[in-house]
Amino acid sequence: MQATAVLTPFEILAHYERLSLAHASDSAEKLEAPGLWRGIGYRVGSRLFVSGIDEISELLAVPALTPVPGTQPWLLGIANVRGNLVPVVDLARFLFGERTPSSERSRLLVVRQGVGSVALLVDEVLGQRVVDAEQRRQAGREDDPRLARFASDRVGEQDLALFSMARLVRAPDFRQAAA
Repeated sequence: MQATAVLTPFEILAHYERLSLAHASDSAEKLEAPGLWRGIGYRVGSRLFVSGIDEISELLAVPALTPVPGTQPWLLGIANVRGNLVPVVDLARFLFGERTPSSERSRLLVVRQGVGSVALLVDEVLGQRVVDAEQRRQAGREDDPRLARFASDRVGEQDLALFSMARLVRAPDFRQAAA
């Protein structure tokens, strides 16, 4: 851009767009590094998990919930998420039989389930985690029988369980929320 030339607002915006796209393409190359798997890390009780970034559609603060009578104790109720009613499941109670204590760090992980969604209450979200091919090769097997059907491996220094949301939402006991 020349300092002496008078640019129209459209030309200025076009210039900013070119700068933005140049920066974005550099970031995209870094994001598409082969051999890297990206996930969202979270804590349920004392256990640390990571699920594929493509399996979690949204992270939310815990909204007001409406209880649903006649359901399993791990189904906390339903929440209105932008006009859609979404069932909210206490993941710790479903997996371990222990209720998640309410705190300012508690979050909902929204996961697609069939044609709708389900929200999973977790103690806290740890943010994005990257697992490389070497960590996958060195992964340890999940030995907790309550988790083995959803989490096959444990990776990284934090010993994160690779948790499959797809397996969770297909589990017959998860789909049967009626008491």
